[in-house]
Amino acid sequence: MTQPRKKILVIDDDPFFLKLLTDSFSDNGFTVFTANDGVEGVKAYLETLPDAVVSDLVMPRMGGVSTCMEIGRLAGTTPPVIVLLTSMFQEVPHEHDAPEMGAKIHIPKSTPPVDIVIIVEQLLERGQYV
Repeated sequence: MTQPRKKILVIDDDPFFLKLLTDSFSDNGFTVFTANDGVEGVKAYLETLPDAVVSDLVMPRMGGVSTCMEIGRLAGTTPPVIVLLTSMFQEVPHEHDAPEMGAKIHIPKSTPPVDIVIIVEQLLERGQYV
């Protein structure tokens, strides 16, 4: 019996980066939903209930911190894996013991898309939901 495809929501106001991540996750077996900003992202989360959310930090209307915190609040006791992408730092991806700025892991946007997919897959396999 095959395992159901994992659902992911990618939120980013940069059309190029949104397509890049969408293609990377699709190519690796994910069902991908997208949103262009945090307001659309929260709505898409409620409609799709994805296993993971990857959100940009800086977006119009509702930024990534507010978006991630709202999704975490709405999810209650069964939150998705929430990842915050940022171009504001160039460090290696960093996992926090407790969520910071609404996400347990922060990844620089300079990280290759396939590496972002691998990180999300590992978090899903470990059951690290926050």
